[in-house]
Amino acid sequence: MKVSRVAEVQKKPFVSPLFTSEDVTIQAILPDSQEYDIKKVNFGWGVRLKFHAHDSEQILIVTTGKGIVATEQEKRVVVPGDVIFIPAGEKHWHGAMSDSEFSHIFIYRRGSKYTQLED
Repeated sequence: MKVSRVAEVQKKPFVSPLFTSEDVTIQAILPDSQEYDIKKVNFGWGVRLKFHAHDSEQILIVTTGKGIVATEQEKRVVVPGDVIFIPAGEKHWHGAMSDSEFSHIFIYRRGSKYTQLED
């Protein structure tokens, strides 16, 4: 068994063309898992991902702030305690509201890939 304290996991800059800004950090919560990629992403005010899709299911667990999770058909405001299930292949984006920072833990199958669907 391994117990991790998210507050004690080092935050590292997370720069990617998939984000609308570089004001993003990531924390590798359970890097030893063989099956799951489990990390916490911390978005600055108004920062979000661009439309993308994963080749596996994704689960988001909102931990702080207020954010948005959107598909082409729906846009939802999410807050701490909300759990979001995104099916494999679903075009979506998520990130912080313009007046809030936002953090979530993401879980998906280790080695899965994403495709950016917006510039």
